[in-house]
Amino acid sequence: MEQATQVFAAIYCFGIGLSHIAQPRAWIEFFTWLREKGRPGAFVEGFLSLGFGALVVAFHNVWSGMPLILTLLGWGQVLKGLARFAAPQLGLRAYEHVTPERAWQFQAAGVVLLALSGLFAYLARFG
Repeated sequence: MEQATQVFAAIYCFGIGLSHIAQPRAWIEFFTWLREKGRPGAFVEGFLSLGFGALVVAFHNVWSGMPLILTLLGWGQVLKGLARFAAPQLGLRAYEHVTPERAWQFQAAGVVLLALSGLFAYLARFG
């Protein structure tokens, strides 16, 4: 299951990363929309984060070497999802920093996600 989880994460990170690079303004619109929805908007992000993180944590419990990066990413997403559910006001506060002037931050995150995608694909094939 670890290899399948690495493939899943490689595909997921590739798609999200490519989108961050190609469509940063759409991501700004998405987080603006989440902010406009208030606490239910934070819950939407919580469901997305918890879903990805829980899948990774359930099937990729590796605590050594390079695969540890995916395990830590999974736990980070679990914690982020739980935080959005338990303290949605923190998410709403974070959304206030999402502005068109900071579109480049989505593109930078996209580069990181593409790098992670490559790492996870490498681990799935050769790890």
